[in-house]
Amino acid sequence: MKKVVLATAIAAATLVGSVQAATVYEDNGLTYVLKGDLQVQLRQKIGDNQDQDLEFDDLELKNRVTYSLNEGMSAFAQLDYSFDKRANDQSSDSQDGGKLEEAYLGLKFDNVALRVGKQNYSSDEFSVEKAYETVVEDDIFDLNDDAGDDVIRVDAQFDSVFVSVSTDLKAEGNGDSDGTKSADLFVSTEVGNLGLMAAYQNYQETGSDSVSTWGVGVTFDAGFATFGADYGSMEDTAEVYNLVAAFPVAKTTTVALGIQSRDEDAGDNVTGWYANATYKFPEQKGVSLFGEVGDNDADNTDPGYLVGMRITF
Repeated sequence: MKKVVLATAIAAATLVGSVQAATVYEDNGLTYVLKGDLQVQLRQKIGDNQDQDLEFDDLELKNRVTYSLNEGMSAFAQLDYSFDKRANDQSSDSQDGGKLEEAYLGLKFDNVALRVGKQNYSSDEFSVEKAYETVVEDDIFDLNDDAGDDVIRVDAQFDSVFVSVSTDLKAEGNGDSDGTKSADLFVSTEVGNLGLMAAYQNYQETGSDSVSTWGVGVTFDAGFATFGADYGSMEDTAEVYNLVAAFPVAKTTTVALGIQSRDEDAGDNVTGWYANATYKFPEQKGVSLFGEVGDNDADNTDPGYLVGMRITF
């Protein structure tokens, strides 16, 4: 599940850290922050004759350690574990406990952060999608990997412009590497109530030719609602677009309506829709209840729905 963060909000999360995170320890230039995302939902998936089940998405703990080195410079480390697989699948192949989501080290120089290790690609920041569960595709870049084990990434905030560049090393000859290679770029900015974003990826799997992918997106805050659209194209493969509108119906409740579409060059085209509502308790914004319905026009497909609860810190 991808959480949409736009323009300067992306930079704030990347370069500064979450304002909801719990500071466990802080002394002598050392800060240890723990962030959590815990979610459980009753879901009936979109598809043919699907049964209801309880799903955990997410069950994630994020650990971040930051050392202040000198004026404008700091060193940081991130270690994220997700326990979704262990909670959702009790079979023998899931008994390894948690899944390592991210593990990287980095240096921050004023408004620029360099991080190296297991992490998301820069193109993973792209999308206007606001669905709890995907009905077609989150965005064009989801047709490839969105993260790697051998990633070098640089994020920078320049006034209202956020830029992120990453590369996933092929690590040929290393048996522990997945063998994929990727170069990614993401740029976003805000002009008044208008948000603009663009992304590019050149991706290559082991034994395959490289493929280029690009996407552009726009959001507009009209006051009573926020509207968004993105479009992406993957070379000789497919095109994907998203349309979304999100609006508050009360101080505590937000509703989102969206359309997702994937048009494949081979002719397999699918369009879907979703509608969801989220209630955040006024006493604690980190506690929310939500519900969603959705469907697509694939053959032999019945509508799906979900209701759930989420706690973040």
